[in-house]
Amino acid sequence: MRSVRARAALGATAVVAVALIGAGLSVLLVLRADLTGQAGLQAEVVAREVAGQLALDVPYDRLETRDEEDHPVQVTDEDGRVVAVSKDLEAISGTGTDRVVPDPSTGPGGPVGPDGRGDGDDDRDGDDDADDDDARHAPGRGEVDSDEPDFGNGTATVDGERADYRFASVRATTPAGATLTVHAGAPLAAEREAVGSVRTAMLAGLPVLLLVVAGVTWLVTRRALRPVEGIRREMAAITASEDLGRRVPEPASRDEIARLARTTNETLTALEASVERQRRFVADASHELRSPIASLRTQLEVAEAHPELLDLPGAVADTVRLQELAADLLLLARLDAGERPGRTTLDLGALVQGEAGRRTGDRIPPTVRVPETGTFEVSGSRGQLARVIGNLLDNAERHAERAVTVSVGRDRDGVAVTVTDDGAGVPPGERERIFERFVRLDDARTRDEGGAGLGLAIARDVAVRHGGRLTVGEAPGGGARFELWLPATG
Repeated sequence: MRSVRARAALGATAVVAVALIGAGLSVLLVLRADLTGQAGLQAEVVAREVAGQLALDVPYDRLETRDEEDHPVQVTDEDGRVVAVSKDLEAISGTGTDRVVPDPSTGPGGPVGPDGRGDGDDDRDGDDDADDDDARHAPGRGEVDSDEPDFGNGTATVDGERADYRFASVRATTPAGATLTVHAGAPLAAEREAVGSVRTAMLAGLPVLLLVVAGVTWLVTRRALRPVEGIRREMAAITASEDLGRRVPEPASRDEIARLARTTNETLTALEASVERQRRFVADASHELRSPIASLRTQLEVAEAHPELLDLPGAVADTVRLQELAADLLLLARLDAGERPGRTTLDLGALVQGEAGRRTGDRIPPTVRVPETGTFEVSGSRGQLARVIGNLLDNAERHAERAVTVSVGRDRDGVAVTVTDDGAGVPPGERERIFERFVRLDDARTRDEGGAGLGLAIARDVAVRHGGRLTVGEAPGGGARFELWLPATG
């Protein structure tokens, strides 16, 4: 399923379905338990009423029960024999015995002896009958067990109608000492009907509710994703037209989609600037390469026609300049490609002294100040950092009048290299612009004297990629002051 709307609608519907099914099952279980508990309470009331009559020594055939059709009653003795049943009870299950006819050995009219059973002897004389009758009706009172009754489910057939019942079993002791158990039932038809009605209503309403949830989720998701579709269409148009000046529409809301649109436009702005910078870089590089190549070609063509007019030093100078420019362009390309500097540990003070020592033949040899104590170790590429120091020294010599000074020292948790000259300095408004590629502030200076304008750009890029920084300010005695800061390793 490739549509976000479809997946969202399906997911929401599935979650709601699971939640509704879980809630519905919980409701059914609670409803069934509540109704079953009510039926058990009714059965307990009937059972205790009958047990109370037995405790008062009411004869079996005179026991009274309420609504015998709705509350069937079965009374058993300690041996499980049936001693009494309610009227019209034809069958029963779930009470421990399925007999519904009183056992003849218990006596048809109730207990006739101390043990609550009839002895079945028809030859006993009248005196014995009188004694037994007096004993049965002797003053006294039994008791009803006050413990929680036993509950169970079963069936009973009353007057030809079979139904499910909740049975409660209550024990009672007669005045004669016999222990009897009264099983009374309460119908479960109401519970079955209520649970069935609720279940049917849930099954009928669930599909309708799920359809509503799916439809609403589809519409809401569609409305929410409409700005995303607008962003996609605009991005497709930008890709097709290659016009990076266009921007995607930004919704007025402050939600995630609005932030996505703003981030997309910021990305397009950065991409446009990067492409423009690359175009300008290619154009400037082509312009810078064209001059030495044209000059070298002219000299070679003249030399071909007139060998005696060959300016060999000029040809060599153009070739060297072309080589240096190609090296600068290659280094910038590697930096733009994200090349990581090496992790060699080196002494920045020794590196500065080495680069300055090779410039003894320069117009203004630099003065180097490196403390004899302390460590100035940094981590990085020796070649790239040497290139930075060399570019700073070249720039200082190009603008200095009489002096170039280089100093190395510790600066908090790093090492700082400061290069100063006594030239005209850099105007405050141009101090960031000089680090752009192919920028030369002195337009009157020739290219041979001023270079291609890549030295400071390369120096800052290398410093940043080493975790440091390169800044420019004003020297104490006038002129420019460049400071290279790199994090120390020791």
